[in-house]
Amino acid sequence: MIAVSPPAASADTTRGHALRALVASVLGYAMDGFDLLMLGFMLPAISAELHLSTAQAGSLVTWTLVGAVAGGIVFGLLSDRYGRVRVLSWTILVFAVFTGLCALARGYTDLLVYRTIAGIGLGGEFGIGMALVAEAWPAHLRARASSYVGLGWQLGVLAAALLTPWLLPVIGWRGMFALGLLPAVVSFAVRRRVEEPALFVAHAGRVAGAPRGERPRALSLLVADARTARASFGVAILCSVQNFGYYGLMIWLPAYLSHAFGYSLTKSGLWTAATVAGMALGIWLFGMAADRFGRKPAFLFYQVGAVAMVFVYAHLTAPAALLVGGAAMGVFVNGMIGGYGALISELYPTAARATAQNVLFNIGRAVGGFGPLAVGALSARFSFGAALAMLASIYVLDVLATLFLIPERRGAALE
Repeated sequence: MIAVSPPAASADTTRGHALRALVASVLGYAMDGFDLLMLGFMLPAISAELHLSTAQAGSLVTWTLVGAVAGGIVFGLLSDRYGRVRVLSWTILVFAVFTGLCALARGYTDLLVYRTIAGIGLGGEFGIGMALVAEAWPAHLRARASSYVGLGWQLGVLAAALLTPWLLPVIGWRGMFALGLLPAVVSFAVRRRVEEPALFVAHAGRVAGAPRGERPRALSLLVADARTARASFGVAILCSVQNFGYYGLMIWLPAYLSHAFGYSLTKSGLWTAATVAGMALGIWLFGMAADRFGRKPAFLFYQVGAVAMVFVYAHLTAPAALLVGGAAMGVFVNGMIGGYGALISELYPTAARATAQNVLFNIGRAVGGFGPLAVGALSARFSFGAALAMLASIYVLDVLATLFLIPERRGAALE
């Protein structure tokens, strides 16, 4: 259990508000991870009952992610206009309704529609939650609090991995979709007790009093000037590499352990779990490092570590080395997710903060969708080791983007 120290009360925030904002945001992102991994477990059972082809089954995941990208952009814009907490409630309502409808699906077409729209609801969770936490917590704890939101995904994945294999044979895939409503209900209940950050309330008051033609347009603020445009381009690169590496690695790692070393499904799962545990540790450590040493030093340390550890892992063969090396690789490969909330929040004003979080991260999510395809193609043509070397090389691009495109804004007052 991570000990979370609440911020001291100030004119802009209270301890209770900050903690409730954090809990709501963590639950929302945990729901994302839970839903997507749960769907992966259920695909064989869904395919058998609804007579889906392999391509149709895979498209349920693809279109959930497509919906998430679209929802992230739309709900980010709405959040900057109508408020963090209000729009978070909308996202959870969309997700809850259409996840429930999945339990009633009669065939491929209606299930595909329900999954896509449920994905739209999921898409807004990450960026809006990050903006909410960044605005509710003080500057010296901002990266640490944001990293806890990033840990929400790992918690959701862990819950799905533990619960789905146990419950699916008992209640079936329809029951699992119905069960998927429970995290949504809990998250919605928590959000009813969360207040809008004082920073956003003050911004909304200024916007309401301004002439319509002078009200800020969130998307245009991402490229408001040359410096901001460079930063947006740099963050888009960071998010793309992050998602490309994560999906490329995690989709194929169990198969690599099975085919290259003859590991059973259970053993492959345990060794992959060690990598996931390393990822969670890396996220937690990143938040503390970014608050203490700065955003850029923390990112650069992790990026160089990712280059080294992915390359090293590709050459490991002993079971103990693969176990420990996988955990170490996980620290660096996915630990950086703990820094995006604070980094992006400090680069953009309140009028565009949630839009920036969701647009830039979902650009990365869209690019990251090609990670498994690229790793699979290279593995088939050469080897999984060659594919891992390719993954290692993309973090060099991350280093260059951080050095030349990303400004340091640690401790900056949010505009």
